Amino acid sequence: MPAATQQDTPERLLQRLQFTVVRRLDGFLFGDYRGLFYGPSLDLAEVREYQPGDEVRRIDWNVTARMSRLFVRQYLEERELTAWLLVDLSPSMAFGTRRRLKRELAIEFAGVAAYVVTRHGDKVGAMAFPDAGIPVIPPRTGRRHALRLIHTLQRGEPRGTGATDLAGALRDAAGMFKRRHLVFVVSDFIAPPGWEAPLRELGRRHDVIAVWIRDPAEEALPDVGMMPVRDPETGAHCWVDTSDPRVRTAFGALVAARRARVTEAFRQARVDPLELTTAESMVDPLVRFVMRRRRRRWSSPGH
Repeated sequence: MPAATQQDTPERLLQRLQFTVVRRLDGFLFGDYRGLFYGPSLDLAEVREYQPGDEVRRIDWNVTARMSRLFVRQYLEERELTAWLLVDLSPSMAFGTRRRLKRELAIEFAGVAAYVVTRHGDKVGAMAFPDAGIPVIPPRTGRRHALRLIHTLQRGEPRGTGATDLAGALRDAAGMFKRRHLVFVVSDFIAPPGWEAPLRELGRRHDVIAVWIRDPAEEALPDVGMMPVRDPETGAHCWVDTSDPRVRTAFGALVAARRARVTEAFRQARVDPLELTTAESMVDPLVRFVMRRRRRRWSSPGH
């Protein structure tokens, strides 16, 4: 497996990401960095669609009458948002069979997001989950802060055992973020059911991007005979006969069902998914993500 984040210093990693990812994105975006991550709710100058919990006195009745849906007035200070990175460093992220580990890809994405946001004067903060022995990184701007963020995430190691408490991490974030923010949830979303409702709550108040980190080996069993399998979250292990087509079929059905559940959770929460895989560069998925966000922006009221 190629050397990646854990063997890179933060400076070397950021330089590599600037050359391999950010420079290519700059050529696509032509300097419009807000088109990369910021969605229509952040770009609108005056109004956005009503969300449960908004103050009734801020409803814009003129726009509402034209669009036949409720819209509320949004002010300039609400659009100058701080970005937050919620980064999953659970044991299941320490897995990868292609270019790098899922954990390394998550930190690479965090580095790209931090660099893009901070180089234009905006602030970015980060918090890791589960308890990784590192502090919450307060939002700041500047290149030095982006380097500190990368270095801190590289040092994080999950403590204890058991399934990832993704629901708890989302609830903690929702309780900590008082103003509207741009929030990246960077995870493989391998966690017990129950995180879907906290994600919906987070998406109701914030512009949330679900960065779904995946590895191809988690989605298809190779036909290699008896193979030991271990759950990194709980430590449970067993032997699986991968030469049995019934086993591979059953595994494929489980993978498809899980993918459907996660995709539906994103849809219900009204968050934008960005799928990244350890098997390829993040550039192409980011470009597709930008195109989707741009279509939403230009189809929104006020454009």
